[in-house]
Amino acid sequence: MPELVVVAEQVLAPVPGGTARYTRELVRALAATAPAGWEVSTVVARHADPSAAIIPGANGPRVLSLPRRALTAAWERGLPLWPGGDSLHAPTPLAPARAKRGRSLVVTVHDTVPWTHPETLTRRGVSWHRRMITRAVERADAVVVPTAAVAADLSLHAPGSTRVEVIGEGVPASLREPSESIREAVVRRLAVPRRYLLAVGTVEPRKGLDVLIKALAEDVVPDVPLLVVGAQGWGKVDLAALARAAGLDAGRVRQLGAVTDVDLGVLLHGAAALVAPSQAEGFGLPVLEAMAAGVPVVHSDAPALVEVAGGAGISVPRNDATALARALRTVLTDAEHAAAMVDAGRLRARDHTWENAARLAWRVHERCYAAASAKIT
Repeated sequence: MPELVVVAEQVLAPVPGGTARYTRELVRALAATAPAGWEVSTVVARHADPSAAIIPGANGPRVLSLPRRALTAAWERGLPLWPGGDSLHAPTPLAPARAKRGRSLVVTVHDTVPWTHPETLTRRGVSWHRRMITRAVERADAVVVPTAAVAADLSLHAPGSTRVEVIGEGVPASLREPSESIREAVVRRLAVPRRYLLAVGTVEPRKGLDVLIKALAEDVVPDVPLLVVGAQGWGKVDLAALARAAGLDAGRVRQLGAVTDVDLGVLLHGAAALVAPSQAEGFGLPVLEAMAAGVPVVHSDAPALVEVAGGAGISVPRNDATALARALRTVLTDAEHAAAMVDAGRLRARDHTWENAARLAWRVHERCYAAASAKIT
């Protein structure tokens, strides 16, 4: 029985971020849609407690002998450490240099930020991602990207011989509309205001939250609070300090940190709008999740966000606080316009499911594994 192994290390990262969400949801869907005869397992580096990487439907996690830092160094240097499986999926560039003979390797590249916006990453992050992504497009059996925008950028900045497949993402069932009892409990526990704007993502420079806070300070924007969901990332982005510098009242911007899927579902469904002012994204999963929840979306003109929204949101130029303020005023004061955005967003999100993404991923794995197997027969 062939085995697909997925590297689930990102789930255990200090700041898991959107790639951890991608890993969890893709693994669940791969297990649920596995072709006859295949099984799905996960693998992680050595941790004191790897239980957070247990994903329903998948075997594991299988724990390697090396801790995270050593595993990262080993794969970066090209050491032939194969973590098992007949086909391996690396949901981030953390991957072996190449597949073991007779096996296949598929790597997901989420964005080209290390080339297009290197200033939004650490120097080490830029160097590591460029090196690992460049190697993947030369040596992996296939590379998966979430949008055509990323595929185009990848061909420009890291051209390689490996076939690149565009496979979008989906909306998890856990973010469906919550029951009234769950909604009330979350609203009470988190002290959620009656009306609010929502931003979702790791708090780091490329998310454009500084521009969003400047926009909130413009006179045209109604006095509606902003809730920010996401772990604190690198770059020392201090939302409270930014709000004070912009002259916003205390409490106008609230940083909730990382939340559970249940909490996120309540926050999404109750938001007046989701705001995604990012400098760069590879997909922009919160945009899709908000549209599926029936929430208007205001997003930057980052190519991947424009592609994912498909015209269902309001797009504004990056770094333009005034344009962002006007867009926020529209969704907060024009009920008819907001309702039209809700309808368009739901239609746009309807066909984006993790099951569809997994089926496309399985086609890639079956093709690559068949080709790898044929080379040794």
